[in-house]
Amino acid sequence: MAIMKVGPAGIETISGALKRPKKQDGHNHGNYLVTTHRTAASSNPNCQRIYSFEADRYDRSTPLTSKELDARARFQAVAAAVKARKSDLNKITTDQQNFAAQKETAGGKKTMKAYLWKVCGDDYDATHQG
Repeated sequence: MAIMKVGPAGIETISGALKRPKKQDGHNHGNYLVTTHRTAASSNPNCQRIYSFEADRYDRSTPLTSKELDARARFQAVAAAVKARKSDLNKITTDQQNFAAQKETAGGKKTMKAYLWKVCGDDYDATHQG
């Protein structure tokens, strides 16, 4: 989705995807149309650019490696563990106390969700690394 800034004279800037290919019957129709708007200071007056890419631009060209498959499996398992743990009534109170105790320490997680991801991730790593 593109972000557009409209002024009194019409469109001033556009940034984002204007058009994406439509997938139909197993293949893509059309192409990508992407715009960018530079906001950094520069002496160049041309701050708006538009690009067109083929429909297969973002298709993967290599198969997944075992490392990527392991990372995906870890993410899926930890996400499920976080979801289960945040609604487990037996652990909520101790998790809240432990979160508050580590929050202000160096390297402490600042949100409860980040804390649960760290705890569940560490549990996953401990059970799957040995």
